[in-house]
Amino acid sequence: MNLGINAVDEDIDEVDGEQQLYEHFRMVVDAGQVPLRIDKYMSEHLQHSSRNRIQKAADAGFVHVNDKPVKSNYKVRPNDVITLMLDRPHHDTNIEAEDIPLNVTYEDSELMVINKPAGLVVHPGVGNFHGTLVNAIAWHLKDNAKYDPNDPEVGLVHRIDKDTSGLLVIAKTPNAKTKLGVQFFNKTTHRSYNALVWGNITEDEGRIEGNIGRDPKDRLRMAVFAPESEIGKSAVTHYKVLERFGYVTLVECILETGRTHQIRAHMKHIGHPLFADERYGGMEILRGERSASYKAFIQNCFKICPRQVLHAKTLGFVHPTTGKQMDFTSEWPEDMTLLIDKWRRYISGQKQQ
Repeated sequence: MNLGINAVDEDIDEVDGEQQLYEHFRMVVDAGQVPLRIDKYMSEHLQHSSRNRIQKAADAGFVHVNDKPVKSNYKVRPNDVITLMLDRPHHDTNIEAEDIPLNVTYEDSELMVINKPAGLVVHPGVGNFHGTLVNAIAWHLKDNAKYDPNDPEVGLVHRIDKDTSGLLVIAKTPNAKTKLGVQFFNKTTHRSYNALVWGNITEDEGRIEGNIGRDPKDRLRMAVFAPESEIGKSAVTHYKVLERFGYVTLVECILETGRTHQIRAHMKHIGHPLFADERYGGMEILRGERSASYKAFIQNCFKICPRQVLHAKTLGFVHPTTGKQMDFTSEWPEDMTLLIDKWRRYISGQKQQ
């Protein structure tokens, strides 16, 4: 039983504001049950719902015991009433094939590499049950009798946020998903992102380490906690400056880990939120001049690229069947290209004055 916990993995941008919670599942702990962490207990009792997903559900406040939310380290006791409370009513979670264009970078019998546009939700859930990348993949592979979009053993291997563009790998077979999943778990894949951030970063390159967990003040956001705090999950981001524009900086980010909103939260943590990232404060004028002309320039920039300026540019992994190293690169989408060009022209004009 999946219970829709998958949706907790998805980009939490798709929820806005406090919403009523709806009961999706209820179970009563056996009278003879010994104390056991609730994430372990639930993963043992719920088919297709991994311990990691249950932990995310608990972190989001969706796992309740005796009508109160609990953390994933809560130990169940005899006769506890466990409920899964999600922020949407029950919905048919079957994936339907939908004719949505896909930009396929590479495809063979085992896998696909897709260049996702910004604005496309990756997986159904939390108000987006249709029109997602998973629906588009189901259509693309509708004539492949071996591919079942509702089978958790195939499909998405990793995810990126709704408003992030760039490369994703999709497994067509259980073998491919297992072997690719191991690579992501062992951090042997290679992924780099390009991001435009507010401020002139002092160092040419650096390393950000800090646990990523749900922001206690805003559950739609992630926050950074000290590694020794035991809050959230460990995360490491490496960055390198690619180009400086005085008030903003173009950087390359390389992930050691793949936590929800990792780059967005880490860059905000060091004082450089992503440009136009509304959720993390980047849709405000954080650096620059007080002049009306500069304010107009920034507003025009926001109109050109009204989403966090983040692009999953490269992706590398070992092919699950051939053992060959596979490396892919994607060009910036039009909105990001136009924005960077606009900044280049602006800075060039400033220097000539």
